[in-house]
Amino acid sequence: MMKKAWRYPVILLCSIGISSVGEWVYFIALNLIVLNLTQSALAVSGLYIVRATSSLLTNFWAGSLIDRFNKKYLMILLNIFQALLIVLLPLFSSLGWIYSLVFSITAASAMYQPTSTAYITKLIPAAQRKRFNSLRSLLDSGAFLTGPAIAGLLFTLGTPHIAIYLNAVALLLSACFTIKMPNIEVHEQFIRHTTKKLFYQLWLDDWKMVIRFSVSNPYVMIICLLFNMMIVFMTATDSLEAAFATQILALSEGEYGVLVSIAGVGVLIGSVINSAVVERISTAWLIGMGSVLTALGYVIFTASWTFTIATFGCFLLAFATAFANTGFYTFYQNNIPPESMGRIGSMYSFFEAFFSIILTILFGIVAEWITIRLVIVSASWVMLVVAVILLCCNIQPAKRHFYQNSF
Repeated sequence: MMKKAWRYPVILLCSIGISSVGEWVYFIALNLIVLNLTQSALAVSGLYIVRATSSLLTNFWAGSLIDRFNKKYLMILLNIFQALLIVLLPLFSSLGWIYSLVFSITAASAMYQPTSTAYITKLIPAAQRKRFNSLRSLLDSGAFLTGPAIAGLLFTLGTPHIAIYLNAVALLLSACFTIKMPNIEVHEQFIRHTTKKLFYQLWLDDWKMVIRFSVSNPYVMIICLLFNMMIVFMTATDSLEAAFATQILALSEGEYGVLVSIAGVGVLIGSVINSAVVERISTAWLIGMGSVLTALGYVIFTASWTFTIATFGCFLLAFATAFANTGFYTFYQNNIPPESMGRIGSMYSFFEAFFSIILTILFGIVAEWITIRLVIVSASWVMLVVAVILLCCNIQPAKRHFYQNSF
């Protein structure tokens, strides 16, 4: 019975794992291709700007489509679409065309995330979600370690173009796995009910729906807001990580590489332990303590003066993220209606991406005026305060029902 119950979740995990590894290989190879083409670090930085802008603009409207289409077929379509565009990338030597393709690939990826989340929520029984999310976190951490290693091996055997093609194959394999998944929305009606309205009218209605949901579910909105604030500060702080390590801590490139590897090991160990004990820890404590320990890791890292202390901080923050992410994904799936998850998730992600870009730019500017350390130490302490508030909100006895199985 257990084997049958986990048949489709295992297939879905295989699809996610293959896609995650391929994405890391593609990301590293793309950076090298642009660098070799232009010999410009600024052009490589442009890739980050294009990807961030694409995610931001896509999340602005994508949810309106996601909730009105069959999730299984949309996931397959998005995988194939990305694979076809990725195959075209090596054929172009113009930076403008490469940016355009990357923009479209990232847009499809940004749509895939909320689509797969909604599909997972409908497919996975509520009692299995926490275990599934812990295994997904384990796969993501494995991809974080194996993806760059595979990319490096491919670079020694050939060119970065081979790695690009490998990601296209990975996406096609992911689509094939998804084809084997059940069509859980076969009896649901989608776009035909709303075809009489123009898209911008649907989009406005959807934004009003998200606002109504947020106002009528203030506790859910507060938890999502606090957790997303953590993500925003982590993203902005990470943007200065390399500069802090090399300029302030005076680490060599080799030592910085070791620091990054230690963080990867921390993610992996955290994910392994998380998957082993996840059923014994409440979702509320997973989110709250996971966030507090993550923020504490940032405080230790940003306040460090030696390589050893910085290493411990990196390990701790990476270790704890597995717990926080598993807890939040489970909370999100249990409290956001699956039929509107695409719209709510996309619009919340829009604000997360928007403030991540703004804060990253602001951190970069302020770091030029004052020291990098003061900027990231201040950010890490703000992060810790947010995490403590989040923990206090999580563990309130009166809110326990939000952490039980809902949808």
